[in-house]
Amino acid sequence: MQSKPAAIAERIASDPHTPHYHFIAPESSHWPFDPNGAIFWNDRYHLFYIFQDPDLPHAGHCWGHASSEDLLHWTYHPTALIPDEVQKGIFSGCALLDKSGRPVLVYHGVDAGTCIATPEDDELIVWRKSPNNPVIPMPAEGDTGWGVYRVFDPHVWLQGDTYHAILGDMVKPYDIRDTVYLFTSKDLIHWAPARQFYNPNPHWTGEDEDCACPDFFQIGDRHMLLCISHTRGARYYLGRYDNGTFIPEEHHRMNWPGGSCFAPESLLDDSGRRIMWAWVINQMRVRADQGYAQIRRDGGVMTLPRVLSLDEVGQVRIEPPIELDTLRTNAREYHDLTIDLDQVVALDRISGDVMEVAVIATVPDGAVFELQVRVSPDTQELTRIVFDRAHSTLSIDNGASSLDSRVSHYYPIGRSDYPSDVPVQTAPFALHAGERLELRVYLDASIMEVFANGRQCVTGRIYPTRADSTGVRLMARRAATTVHSVVAWDMASANSASTESA
Repeated sequence: MQSKPAAIAERIASDPHTPHYHFIAPESSHWPFDPNGAIFWNDRYHLFYIFQDPDLPHAGHCWGHASSEDLLHWTYHPTALIPDEVQKGIFSGCALLDKSGRPVLVYHGVDAGTCIATPEDDELIVWRKSPNNPVIPMPAEGDTGWGVYRVFDPHVWLQGDTYHAILGDMVKPYDIRDTVYLFTSKDLIHWAPARQFYNPNPHWTGEDEDCACPDFFQIGDRHMLLCISHTRGARYYLGRYDNGTFIPEEHHRMNWPGGSCFAPESLLDDSGRRIMWAWVINQMRVRADQGYAQIRRDGGVMTLPRVLSLDEVGQVRIEPPIELDTLRTNAREYHDLTIDLDQVVALDRISGDVMEVAVIATVPDGAVFELQVRVSPDTQELTRIVFDRAHSTLSIDNGASSLDSRVSHYYPIGRSDYPSDVPVQTAPFALHAGERLELRVYLDASIMEVFANGRQCVTGRIYPTRADSTGVRLMARRAATTVHSVVAWDMASANSASTESA
């Protein structure tokens, strides 16, 4: 059987769209590919993820496991959790430290309910499912909880001497609008339902949205509920937490029409950083005779780790971790460029498809500034990163990103009655008075992540077909723009150095 590092190497060698420094999985099927159980333990980052084993029944949804010392180079471990006849699939959940300080995995067992597992070793390689599973069973019709709460996608934390669990879904019994339900326990085995954890706000979310993959934690002096709605992708609430009740004060998206950022998961590391990952869903259609095989293979990709924090006014900062800088090689720079109105400036010294590009520019009021990447010499293929200061938006325009007709930036996820292709993903982003635009763009084969001033991040999938679609250009519209610096680095491959543990 092929080793996991060999499988990673084969993917990189055979598929030009396989990322080199984003986390990818060695298994052959990843739909879904939610990150789960993220925890920092014994000086290592541990990340679990859903994958499918075709040799198992009921679609074979398992939890894979990888760990890293530096967030970049990963060791792949044996499968952590495998379904059985009671838990017919291992779906989303979390990790926490119990009262004794030992890790515990909590997950949704398909057709069973909330389940737990504990490690048999300090490396977290072998896991033992609790004989009490499911510790929170799915209510059947006629049960006390039927139509009152949903048992799905658990997130658990220890508060004082009491464990708290929130289980995601919609408002029961109507099954409209997002919420989660709170349960409490003294021992992780015996749970009591408490209440609805928060009330949805119809001005923020639609009737068709749920709250799945919840991840709840303190950030600064506020609390964040990180989650998805299946129809809209990754998002979060900020608010206050009071004795088992969350009061949302703000709601923000991490995914917009045309995007594929899904199923976020976070951990707190030993330096106090809140670090999150999300699944970056494949946006390449497949032929009918391929079924789901190719889309599931290409689905096994995560975002870069992102560091979440609060600024001095209590707003979220989203930034790449400093560890990424160690992958930089071959710096190329431009300084003090003036981009005249409607002028396109090709940066001939910068090209590539696996690199970081950092831009600092003064964008006048009302102006539009474009950074164009993956540009072919004849511009048949190019991807536009567009900051529109007049409308306070940051966009990834994929309208000309690929000549491959199979590419579809479908939106939202899980709905068939919405547009099948939204080529321009647009997120809100505004500059403060006198503030310069600071972009950090990470290109990694078919993935692009655009960080703006540490306050916004937009994730996109691109699939250029041409090997020469590697150029970089600048453009200004509505007014001339001063570009103070453009610095680009090639990024070394972290995935080619993956290892495997027994």
